[in-house]
Amino acid sequence: MEVQTTIKKRVFNFGDRKADGDAKFRNLLGGKGANLAEMSRIGVPVPPGFTITTEVCTEYNTLGKEETVQLIKEEVLSSVDNIGGIMGAEFGSDENPLLLSVRSGARVSMPGMMDTVLNLGLNDRSVEAVAARTNNERFAWDSYRRFVQMYGGVVMGMKPGSKEEIDPFEAIMEELKEEREIELDTDFTTEDLKLLVQRFKEAIKLKTGNTLPEDPWEQLWGAVMAVFDSWNGDRAVYYRTMHGYPANWGTAVNVQAMVFGNMGENSGTGVCFTRDAGTGENVFNGEYLINAQGEDVVAGVRTPQQITKLGSERWAELARITEEERRNKYPSLEEIMPEIYKELFEYQRMLETHYRNMQDMEFTIQNGKLWILQTRNGKRTGAAMVKIAMDMLKEGLISQQEAILRVDPVKLDELLHPVFDTKAIKKAKVIAQGLPASPGAATGQIVFHSDEVEKFKNAILVRLETSPEDLEGMHLANGILTARGGMTSHAAVVARGMGKCCISGAGALKINYKERTLTIEGREYHEGDWISLNGSTGNIFEGKVATKEPELTGEFADLMKLSDKFRTLRIRTNADTPKDALAARNFGAQGIGLTRTEHMFFEVDRIKAMREMILASTTKGRRRALDVLLPMQRSDFEGIFEAMDGFGVTIRLLDPPLHEFVPHQLTTQKELADDLHISLEAVKTKVAELEEFNPMLGHRGCRLGITYPEITEMQTRAILEAALNVQARGVIARPEIMVPLVGTLKEFTLQKQVIQETAEQVFRERKERISFKIGTMIEVPRAALIADRIATEAEFFSFGTNDLTQMTFGYSRDDAGKFLPIYLKQGILNADPFETIDQKGVGTLMRIGVGRGREVKPSLKIGICGEHGGDPESVEFCNTLGIDYVSCSPFRVPIARIAAAQAAIKKQIKNT
Repeated sequence: MEVQTTIKKRVFNFGDRKADGDAKFRNLLGGKGANLAEMSRIGVPVPPGFTITTEVCTEYNTLGKEETVQLIKEEVLSSVDNIGGIMGAEFGSDENPLLLSVRSGARVSMPGMMDTVLNLGLNDRSVEAVAARTNNERFAWDSYRRFVQMYGGVVMGMKPGSKEEIDPFEAIMEELKEEREIELDTDFTTEDLKLLVQRFKEAIKLKTGNTLPEDPWEQLWGAVMAVFDSWNGDRAVYYRTMHGYPANWGTAVNVQAMVFGNMGENSGTGVCFTRDAGTGENVFNGEYLINAQGEDVVAGVRTPQQITKLGSERWAELARITEEERRNKYPSLEEIMPEIYKELFEYQRMLETHYRNMQDMEFTIQNGKLWILQTRNGKRTGAAMVKIAMDMLKEGLISQQEAILRVDPVKLDELLHPVFDTKAIKKAKVIAQGLPASPGAATGQIVFHSDEVEKFKNAILVRLETSPEDLEGMHLANGILTARGGMTSHAAVVARGMGKCCISGAGALKINYKERTLTIEGREYHEGDWISLNGSTGNIFEGKVATKEPELTGEFADLMKLSDKFRTLRIRTNADTPKDALAARNFGAQGIGLTRTEHMFFEVDRIKAMREMILASTTKGRRRALDVLLPMQRSDFEGIFEAMDGFGVTIRLLDPPLHEFVPHQLTTQKELADDLHISLEAVKTKVAELEEFNPMLGHRGCRLGITYPEITEMQTRAILEAALNVQARGVIARPEIMVPLVGTLKEFTLQKQVIQETAEQVFRERKERISFKIGTMIEVPRAALIADRIATEAEFFSFGTNDLTQMTFGYSRDDAGKFLPIYLKQGILNADPFETIDQKGVGTLMRIGVGRGREVKPSLKIGICGEHGGDPESVEFCNTLGIDYVSCSPFRVPIARIAAAQAAIKKQIKNT
């Protein structure tokens, strides 16, 4: 097929203080490519290179390798020549070879999820030229060894055969170390490195049947296409799915001149952060290695040293070594290369000021010259995210609106989970110490292999070091513990991005994957044993450690107050108990959008009365059982009204089908028959009668109240008597009675009549009144379509987005998990519609319902009470609809508050 090479720029150059693109090209160049271009423009010493755009990745997925190469070949040839001109070398030369790095770069940071190849361009001839030109034969062969190892793994598919196996190249290296009786990679001699290259090549040929290409251009095209392929690799797909990034974004490819940190004792490499990524503290920090390349730092094979003297002293304190030992064995970069440190410090300050955000930078020192390899907005924990945003606001770097927009609402979830109880932590036994790589508290059972984490409900993933293949296990685990690696290792960076508690570099750990044991100072722990991690201190504890609930304090509380200044949506909570209501109130909830009355019936002392009511064959029998339930419901409602003093409380009448309340096991049915003094046959007959083919579309919601109006009467009485009782105690109760599952106006009016008649009866008995509202859930598609008719009678609407989604799609919430992952992977759906509102379908029904309802009643109060109320994207959509409030679970209230503020700010920006 003939390829149409239309005039379209697919390759963008940067370097030597010039660049074709800048930060505005992020979607096209990816985050890394855009930042490299931006740094080049502002004078940061960046190795020259070029970026192949994300659009080419999309074209590659359609056209394949050969046709994609033809599309970009001329531009790439020209760009490689440009790099050679700047660096004074020639790609493919056997005398003065230019070596390249090939890295991925999506529009969002995805650390470790896609592939990298370094030292590209080396072969059996050019390695000798590099040795001669640098007068450093060991460096040349170390670089060649690294290239063969990376190219063999990334491009040629040399991977471990099973989870018990280590990387095949690492196995070869370990074998040679044993032969030579050495421990570190840096102990290999030049002859050892030559032998490793030979053994690596033989292993590649044996396993893949192919030889490593000698032609540098063949190497380059292979590496570029491998990076494109890695966009659809398992770990990248999993990461995208986890964060909700679309598959059609694609990745850019960044090709740069290699600069070398492994040229000797005056060379090195490192990673640094302009602020502490774990706590948000305004302290420059990072790690480095002398005589190393960048992958050595993040892979965790060698434990790196601290960049700053302060960081080095803190590290020594955690590692329990003396100051003298620290200075001699683990000096900081600030101490051993003060001029380089000073230059690096100035660049980090310059870049943070330029981007007005905390930066994560990679650098290389080559023979005493500093190069900045990349910068990006640093991954940070939820606590650090909040502190950095509020600190930068105080420092005048960003505005109030920017501070709010800097916060990822979902990451606030990290601050809303339990932390270790201070009393319990004092009694806990510390068994080892590591580096506090990602803060938080985690308790779980030891698991050694990532693909086995889901065996345990609570798991701590324990590894020598993690790699991108461990992503899924890391995501499912409560916490992560590694024996190797520093604060910038793969485990640390990814854990912080996930908000997972992580301890790295715990050198006392002896891990045996085959035997599934962890040994610490002679004490052996096995898979399934419990340990606890304090990611804020690096302490590892034996067994379980008790936790306590979090609180809104400090910068978190300040952020919430700031968000309330901008948002227009009110935030309510879904709460069924006084405890949940109080927790939500403490998190800033402005009322209750959904109280599910059925949840109150499942407690041991109530389910019997509920079952007696269901099994009764007469109205009189049902009323007798409901009379038992009445004071229980009333008591619950009193507690909820007290917790929400002054705020509206929406209480949904009984919703689920009755079969959910009856026993289905024979032994339980017999116990019920004995308790009620009826025959087992009578119980079995009633259970069979209640069985439905499709209970979620059957006898439930308002249909129950119409069939058995005495249920609606009892619940209305319980609600209003509770409101009157607390009112007598000085509490302001604002009850809102909600009729569920309405699909016709008549259904609503029949239930409304029962509610009003019961209310008047209660008010006559009590000789006092209380104001209340009667409304309905809009959760049946037909209700949205006839909202104008329903609004003539209803005082409020609440969209039940869970059921509205279920009925609009025809998906069962309980069974959709069998096919939704496939739908998401194949792009049939862009997001799980039960997590994020489907704006095209369900959202259209909501828009119709809001519009038609307010045509009839402009002051109609409207909210949503499905789980979508805590999803930021759904909150933003509700804001555009002009809905009055969203309601969510108590611990998602802060998330909804910040999401609502962001929605208001974005709307304001759009309108201006």
